[in-house]
Amino acid sequence: MNYLIVGLGNIGREYADTRHNIGFMVADELANQAGTTWSTLKYAYYTEFRQRGHNVYVIKPTTFMNLSGKAVNYWMHALKIPKQNILVIVDDLAIPFGSLRIKPKGSAAGHNGLKSIEQLCGGQDYPRLKFGISDNYPKGRQVDYVLGPFDNDESKTLPALIEHSVKMVHSFVNIGIELTMTNLNTK
Repeated sequence: MNYLIVGLGNIGREYADTRHNIGFMVADELANQAGTTWSTLKYAYYTEFRQRGHNVYVIKPTTFMNLSGKAVNYWMHALKIPKQNILVIVDDLAIPFGSLRIKPKGSAAGHNGLKSIEQLCGGQDYPRLKFGISDNYPKGRQVDYVLGPFDNDESKTLPALIEHSVKMVHSFVNIGIELTMTNLNTK
C-alpha cells in the first residue's frame, strides 16, 4: 500500500518556525528520521521512503497555505493514492497546545489550507493529524498569532510533540487510523 503524508505550512524563511508551519516541521523530522532528502518538484517539496513494505510519499506544498489543495490534488492523482491513505498534518487553534489528535475526517474549521484541500480534492473525508496550537491571542490578532513563533515555554516541549507526531504518522501507516487514534491521541 502507498501513503501520502502532507505537512502543511508556508514556504519562505519568514514562516520557518511559526505555529502555522508545524506541518512542515513534522514532515521535516519524518524525513530526517527516514534518512531522506527533499527534492523540489511540481507544487511541493517531495521525498519518499519505504516502511514495512509500504511506500510513504511525503510532501510540503510550495503553493502557500491557502492553495495547499492544488499540491495535494496533483500528488494524490500522480501517485494514485486513495483519500483514506492521505494524512494531512495541520495546526489547530481549537485544541490546546500539546494536544495531538488524528481523525479520519472533519471540517476545515476555518483553516485555509484545509479549505483548499476540501475544494480541490473532493470533500472532508481524508485523515488529518491536528497539532494543537491553542487560541491564546487577543481578539482580531489570529493571523499574527498563527504566523508568529512558538513562545519560550512552548518551544521547550516542541521537540517531544514533534517526535510524538512522527510516531503517530508511522502508526497510521503501519496499523491504521483507528488503532492510532486509540493508542496515540493526546488530550
